[in-house]
Amino acid sequence: MRDYKIETEKRVEFIKKKMAEAYAEGLVFGNSGGKDSALVGILCKMATDNVLAVAMPCHSKRNYGEDMDDAVALAKAFDIPMITVDLSETRSVLTEAIDKELTPAALSNIAPRLRMTTLYALGQTRNALVVGTGNRSERYMGYFTKWGDGAFDLNPIADLTATEIFEFLRYLNAPLNIITKAPSAGLFEGQTDEQEMGVTYKAIDEYITTGETDPKSKAIIDQYHKVSEHKRRMPTVYGE
Repeated sequence: MRDYKIETEKRVEFIKKKMAEAYAEGLVFGNSGGKDSALVGILCKMATDNVLAVAMPCHSKRNYGEDMDDAVALAKAFDIPMITVDLSETRSVLTEAIDKELTPAALSNIAPRLRMTTLYALGQTRNALVVGTGNRSERYMGYFTKWGDGAFDLNPIADLTATEIFEFLRYLNAPLNIITKAPSAGLFEGQTDEQEMGVTYKAIDEYITTGETDPKSKAIIDQYHKVSEHKRRMPTVYGE
């Protein structure tokens, strides 16, 4: 069990240090209404009052319902300034402009990439750093969008498993619904992380931390990790 009081202090100092090194005046992060963005938002608010939460609904009905409600609840509970940038029309215009039949995966990944474009536009305008919200479990599985939610200036929770994220949020008294609802990227209707991956976060975290899990889960986790290795590396360039 981690000492979350000390963890909180260290992570807040980490954020402050990275801001100072970059001569940044503030922070921006995507407020999805999920567990990871909630923890990041709380830590950012502890580091500076100049933080902006950005809700970016895009196409999925869930983005406008439960997730938006939870994003607003998080912002209100911790007094975090928040704006909403609706990207649904932008997504439609882009897909029409491409004018090609895109695969379901390609379509799903448009939203995270539009969101990161939005965050960097706001960040540059505000002289603010973009804060990442991915956890250790997602990174190991490659369960993030390359150049989407996988892009950021700093990430204060990347070493935490999904299990530890939940524990951290309980310690910080985050809104209960954010802690108890099924994790979902909200990319399409009815989507949940565990259903899409075919394995539970409990099994993933067990494997990451102990090297052991059941054979079926191990096979799934190993395959996800193998095929997503390119996501965890800098782009390959000739001569290196």
